[in-house]
Amino acid sequence: MTARGWFLFSLMGVVWGIPYLMIKVAVDTLSPSMVVFTRCALGALLLLPFALRQGALFRTVRAHWAPMLAFACIEIIGPWFTLTDAERHLSSSTAGLLIAGVPIVGVALARFFGDTEGLGPRRVTGLALGLAGVAVLTVPHLTGGDARSLGEVLLTVLGYATAPLIAARHLKNVPTLQLTAPCLTLAALVYAPAAAASWPSALPSAQVLAALAGLGAVCTAVAFVAFLELIKEAGPTRATVITYVNPAVAVAVGALFLDEPLTPTVLTAFALILAGSVLATAAGPRPAARPVPWSARQTSRADGRVESP
Repeated sequence: MTARGWFLFSLMGVVWGIPYLMIKVAVDTLSPSMVVFTRCALGALLLLPFALRQGALFRTVRAHWAPMLAFACIEIIGPWFTLTDAERHLSSSTAGLLIAGVPIVGVALARFFGDTEGLGPRRVTGLALGLAGVAVLTVPHLTGGDARSLGEVLLTVLGYATAPLIAARHLKNVPTLQLTAPCLTLAALVYAPAAAASWPSALPSAQVLAALAGLGAVCTAVAFVAFLELIKEAGPTRATVITYVNPAVAVAVGALFLDEPLTPTVLTAFALILAGSVLATAAGPRPAARPVPWSARQTSRADGRVESP
């Protein structure tokens, strides 16, 4: 991979690893609806001009409105609220580690919806390891007050794992900006009434405002643009490896800025989820090349000579 590719990869590893910290900072002062609205509105404002410049935005929305609506609900409107609400009671590190289970759930869902690629022992082992890592984090809290928050994060994981299946099957021909900008706009409109009802009586602190600005501008708008460039530079397979870098960043920034403890439980869960995700999403073995019969590769002539097509 080129130097530019490594730069984009490093950027995305950080950009999609810090939202958990920013959400934690913002939701301590503002309502989850307000946080989600601000993030979506700012991201939409920054991306809409680029989407409009591509042309045919409204025609694209009319042609694909049903899958785009489903994608917006399952990827943004639902998960961003449940994740934000959960972080009122969970640490940013725990939330980031649980979200690392998305690739594992994605494998299971792909199989359920007819993925014909065999799992094999390696991927089955990965699923088991990943689920064990999630259990290490969740089981100790199932009898406590965090059970609801854990459930919200797991719903977020389910949404994040399902939405790409919709995009891959029904939206693969839609330019990413023309998919993202309308979905963010819709999400902002959905949360506008609740955000208005919970509007703070006083101006939030500079730290909270900075967290909101970072969520909308960096973790939403810049992230999508950088990810598209990374795909062009390194290809889609290498680009998705950032999924495994983000949880490490979430744990690190939580420990550095929020004094969240790096307990043996957290470190064990991280190792299990990371290993499980890598194994469960690994490409299956390539089928052995089948020799092409000579009759399919050559054409006989009347004079007895043989020539390739």
